[in-house]
Amino acid sequence: MGTAWHIIKRIMLYIFLTGATVVMCFPLFWMISSSLKTLQETNSPGILLVPTHPTLAAYIEIFQNSDFLRAYFNSVFYTTLALIGTLFSVAVVAYAFSRIKWPGRNIVFFLMLSTMMIPSQALLVPQYVFFNKLHWIGSFNPIVIPGFFAGGAAMIFLLRQSMTQIPIELDESAFMDGANHLQIFWEIILPLVKAPLAIVATFLFVGLWNSLLAPLIYLQTVSLYTLPVYVSTLYNINSSVQPWPTIMTAAVLTTVPLMIVFFIAQRYILEGVVISGLKG
Repeated sequence: MGTAWHIIKRIMLYIFLTGATVVMCFPLFWMISSSLKTLQETNSPGILLVPTHPTLAAYIEIFQNSDFLRAYFNSVFYTTLALIGTLFSVAVVAYAFSRIKWPGRNIVFFLMLSTMMIPSQALLVPQYVFFNKLHWIGSFNPIVIPGFFAGGAAMIFLLRQSMTQIPIELDESAFMDGANHLQIFWEIILPLVKAPLAIVATFLFVGLWNSLLAPLIYLQTVSLYTLPVYVSTLYNINSSVQPWPTIMTAAVLTTVPLMIVFFIAQRYILEGVVISGLKG
């Protein structure tokens, strides 16, 4: 009886997980399917799950669109710079909070965590005024440079907790061998927190790549638009017939880098989960 009940529970679990997977993957399926439809099929009143006559016309059209290619390059450019700057600065600050003892460290750490309680919408106007006084509006500076100053208290907290779990004796041994903090940080600490770094880098990449509000506010120039801004401009609220194949094609191509990053980082993410479970 116990074995039969165990098998039933396993079957029910698999059914539930399969259903949840289908629900989670349906938006991606609909996006890809719609990108292969014709304009008439996407604007038809009925629901057509699979295109009757699949076509790559929208893909060919969008790859010939210079605005899309420029937006793609802009997204890669800004995301790469902001990711590198933010990831490095966050790791440095996390190291300072976890491995170096200095007066007021806990107070400053508490104040930093307190910034997580401030909604980002409340900072829009002060930040805009500040960047406007610096004459940065209409450039990538407002969405790239702040990352070089450790933007993201949650990411700092995550890395700080991971670095805290590393035995302090490693630092002491390195100091006895003549190493300094920079060498310890680069050669000892960072290799030991590769999994948390991969998780932080993945979260940062997704946030930067999908960011719409900040680029929309600060760039203000078509030639500087990133992919999310460009895709949003494809929808014309005044038109009764929307170019859904083009919109969905742009969305699919926007999603591809996210899939690649998750595919590369999944091993480190799983490693981080396993390590956390073992330590817990």
